[in-house]
Amino acid sequence: MSTDQLVPKDWAGKLSRLSISTRSKLRGQHKGSHRSARFGASLDFSDFREYAPGDDVRQIDWNVYARTDKYFIKRFLDEQEMRVHVLLDSTKSMGDPLKWTFAKQLAVSLGILVLQRDDRLSFSVVTTEKKPPFRRKGATYRKAFTQTVSELKEPTMIQSFVENAPIFLPKDSTVLFVISDCLESLESWERLLQKLPKFAGDIRILQIVTSDELAPSYTGDVQLEDVETSHQLNVSMSSRVLETYEQERKLHQRGLELLSSKFGVKMVQVNAEDGISHVLFHQLLRANWVQ
Repeated sequence: MSTDQLVPKDWAGKLSRLSISTRSKLRGQHKGSHRSARFGASLDFSDFREYAPGDDVRQIDWNVYARTDKYFIKRFLDEQEMRVHVLLDSTKSMGDPLKWTFAKQLAVSLGILVLQRDDRLSFSVVTTEKKPPFRRKGATYRKAFTQTVSELKEPTMIQSFVENAPIFLPKDSTVLFVISDCLESLESWERLLQKLPKFAGDIRILQIVTSDELAPSYTGDVQLEDVETSHQLNVSMSSRVLETYEQERKLHQRGLELLSSKFGVKMVQVNAEDGISHVLFHQLLRANWVQ
């Protein structure tokens, strides 16, 4: 898929109004567009503080001294970079064309938000091959990142996403985005969520669903196949079957939400059919994931 097919040509321009929002402590000493909670020596003035022994005398404001006959020093905001990692699920359940295209659009959009703010982006796909992550900083790499995601092959992995995810994660992220359909068992998700806090201070899961997953439209006698195990099941669709499915789906969803809350992980469910603009400019804004 070409980059023009994945996202519109003017997509980066539209995203320029947004940035990743986080309260997590920023890491690293490299300059970025985000301000940390501590004070340093950038050019952005914060306030005054009365001089104390040991302070740098070069920071004394002599104009204030002339007015008050007291020594005050200037405090400046320290700028640090945000380090964001985007982790993409590529198991076969993500292989629905609509779902997979949408997942890549999400990954590209988040990457652009990071790179255009001069922050550091890393990106990895959980596959059977352990490849080095994409790691870049700065707006000049937006096109290269978009191309990288555009060229991803259709998902074919049949191994567990949640069991393999940790080996694809760096340990120096400010924010971690996990893009997945979250269809694996609650027990396996609990094991992963327990581990994620050591990789980032701010963890966010984007759960991708489709309308057919939320409300199946099948009728009559159908043969269902698990795309990851190839297990086949003959089912006669009825209101009772659909009700049972809906109960199980809601039970799984509620379990995911409870686990996320338990481990301090943020989670937003997004429907691939709503489109990338709706998700970025409405859902993620309301969730305060972007600003």
